[in-house]
Amino acid sequence: MKTVALLGNPNVGKTTLFNLLTGSNQRIGNWAGVTVDKKEGFFEDVKIVDLPGIYAMDTFSNEEKISKSFLENEEVDIILNIIDASNIDRNLYLTTQLKQFNKPIILAVNMIDVAEKKGINLDFNKLSKLLNVIVIPIVASKGKGIDEIKNILTTNEQFLKVDSNNYNFKNEKETYEYIEDILKKCNKTMDINKSTFKDKIDNILLNPWLAYPLFILSMALMFQITFSWIGQPISDWLDGLLNDNLLPLLTNLLSNTSPWFQSLIVDGIVAGVGGILVLLPIILVLFACISILEDSGYMSRVAFIMDKLMRKMGLSGKAFIPMIVGFGCTVPAIMSARTLESEKDRKLTALLVPLMSCNARLPVYAIFAAVFFPNYTGLVVALLYLLGVILAFILGIIFKNTLFKKDEEPFIIELPEYKLPSFKNVSKQILEKAKSFLIKAGTIIFSMSVVIWFLSNFSFSGMVDVNDSILATIGNFIAPILKPLGFGNWQSSVSLLTGLLAKETVVSSMGVIFAGDLTATLPLYFTAASAISFLVFVLLYTPCISVIGAMKKEYGTKFTLFSITYQLILAWVVSFAVYHIANLIL
Repeated sequence: MKTVALLGNPNVGKTTLFNLLTGSNQRIGNWAGVTVDKKEGFFEDVKIVDLPGIYAMDTFSNEEKISKSFLENEEVDIILNIIDASNIDRNLYLTTQLKQFNKPIILAVNMIDVAEKKGINLDFNKLSKLLNVIVIPIVASKGKGIDEIKNILTTNEQFLKVDSNNYNFKNEKETYEYIEDILKKCNKTMDINKSTFKDKIDNILLNPWLAYPLFILSMALMFQITFSWIGQPISDWLDGLLNDNLLPLLTNLLSNTSPWFQSLIVDGIVAGVGGILVLLPIILVLFACISILEDSGYMSRVAFIMDKLMRKMGLSGKAFIPMIVGFGCTVPAIMSARTLESEKDRKLTALLVPLMSCNARLPVYAIFAAVFFPNYTGLVVALLYLLGVILAFILGIIFKNTLFKKDEEPFIIELPEYKLPSFKNVSKQILEKAKSFLIKAGTIIFSMSVVIWFLSNFSFSGMVDVNDSILATIGNFIAPILKPLGFGNWQSSVSLLTGLLAKETVVSSMGVIFAGDLTATLPLYFTAASAISFLVFVLLYTPCISVIGAMKKEYGTKFTLFSITYQLILAWVVSFAVYHIANLIL
């Protein structure tokens, strides 16, 4: 079987080409030790290894190290290098570096239609002779040229190997002089000063006065689609179907079974796992919106305009998107961090995203703010959101100068051409994310649902009331730790524990435990100062198990444990400070 290494700069159509060549015959995992996608696809007797998108082989990032290591140490028969014809001079810089590996190269020159509109018309035969590689012009978005690539890869044609010594340039400037010389010889016509559609749109979207308002508008539209028009309504319908139809039906069907078995199925497994699965429409719609913005070329502009601000907290501009998504739901925010090229950016973003207050915390904010701050409810909730943002910024600076001090990487981004998103590509990405979420995170959610159900329904003597359960015992054990924060009762401790399943359950657990109207009951257990301290703790402490599952799946156990630990410490310290300051004011 032939092994083909697929390489190219980001945003040149590499994923589209990979999907067209391999179809559904793909395997997706991670490279050993890093959270970078490892994609392998097959057709006939050819294996395509889709290496991470990179700009050069200078080993700044893990992606570049992976690609270099693969080409140096694995049995690679052919390098398939895809480049953007409309930015061919910059793309060929990687090509010259690939020639140093002394492997046969097929150069897939993509987006030739876009290049022609920009006034660039290449002589591909001459380019092939000058570079001593096979050159195939393609338009990946339309499937043009793909059959020719397949035919070459499946034949026994002898490729010419390149003498690496002829391309061992001393520096970047010598390299670009070589590229410029080649392009002069193979350009039929080249009117690069011609105003293009891209230029006209960029004049608007990157305008100093319009860029940020337009970005805010696009984000608002994305959240409106996700949480008001499509995703949330479907999720609410599924939630109603689960709670109003499925759970009562199961309860009725299992009425003749033992109480513990009925509770396990209904209250534990179905309610726990089902409560997470109803979020799937939100995740899919959100990913669809992000994929469309990414595929259209707009996300690269967002990364460009936000980079300066995000750099101050150790992140590139592209990390701004998962942070915004985190206000809706932390799970898709963690998963969408995969679009970041740098492993450092992915990990740092994953550490900070849970500090963005997701909408699952809103029921807790709403009931406590209404009870203890009825005249300032909106202000209290807004300040909680703002506190999360401020702490994320501060911690970003701290992590930048400690954990990721040696991992600074240059931010390089190519602003791609605007294009209509491919329905096939967007659908494929959404299905991949859905499958990954259901299989990986779903198994962890299932396990944790059973554990929490067991703890809340049993003592060491058997099935008991929640007040006598193991969970209550654990709550009494934890309560002294929370006493300095102003809410050292076991009921609060238990509610926070059940909040690990879903933050909304903090309020519902209190409703069951206190067995009464929370509006009348909460003031018996909380003061205004301890109430605001409790809200701050809910904002900052360990996220729900679906987030933990997604983080474990993406970054491993050690990283997840570190995230959980630092958030617990942060929540305790900040709540302690808030409680004692509030006591002086309120």
